[in-house]
Amino acid sequence: MRRGEASRGDVAVGHAVPRRLPWTILLDAFLVSSLAAQSALPAFPGSTRAAGLGGAGAALVGDAGAVFANPAAIATVHRLALDGSYEQYLGGTTFGAGALALRLGRFDWGVGAQALADASFSRADLLGVSSFVLRAGVIALGASAKYARQQLGGVTADAWAGDAGLALAVFDIMALGVSVQNIGGDLGGGMHLPRRTRAGFTMNYVDPQGTYRLLTTVEGQWPDTGSAFIVVGLEAGVVTHGVGLVGRTGYVGHSVATTASPFTFGGTVELGRLHLDYAYRGFDAPAGDTHRLGLRWTP
Repeated sequence: MRRGEASRGDVAVGHAVPRRLPWTILLDAFLVSSLAAQSALPAFPGSTRAAGLGGAGAALVGDAGAVFANPAAIATVHRLALDGSYEQYLGGTTFGAGALALRLGRFDWGVGAQALADASFSRADLLGVSSFVLRAGVIALGASAKYARQQLGGVTADAWAGDAGLALAVFDIMALGVSVQNIGGDLGGGMHLPRRTRAGFTMNYVDPQGTYRLLTTVEGQWPDTGSAFIVVGLEAGVVTHGVGLVGRTGYVGHSVATTASPFTFGGTVELGRLHLDYAYRGFDAPAGDTHRLGLRWTP
């Protein structure tokens, strides 16, 4: 059968208390199956900032973590950008991600890696990506090569795939981004990495180099299974002399059944070129909530 889309709400886990032990056993077993056949990893937001905005990333330009959503979105990196995330996910699993983007004249190069491991770190899904971008005025075209590996016990499935993206960024005012993810991606046995098309628009209503911050992003996503859905995000805050606080929230539509809340929340402590990020999303009981911590550096 064809590999389907895995959303972040496709798995759940019980709390470690005796009265919920049957839930824990049942849902952990489901999690193991998901790691093998329908990994959630390709659907994870690429950065903590994106996670706080509901996972929107196609038009979230200038962050290294954009390589996971739209390769062309790293085109507005000034010199160098670094991005890292860590999250204790559902079922005792751990998610981690790191990305780097570098400007090279008229070109940009980005690289990133993600991992979703079980509690013992004996089983993990891995994703690596390398992106190359060509800029021509306000328009950028990008392409990514990616490698994905899934594990279940001693069985390993892997695949090579590609992403293609376009970004149009008008100074720091607005950005339009479109990407097609997981072109190819044959894992064998009739399974494929889930294809996804994304189109987003981001707007800054005030100068992001000034004291105030006010940004919205709207993104449509078309997965290869399930119906299309929309993601909407809002970011606002106050930053003075490079120091301040920015809050964000997002709304996520769903194309498949999910226990995840449609709302996400997050924020950033701004310390000059260092950005300390946080994102939160709730899940129906007994799964609990998820908290992601991140760090961005733009020297």
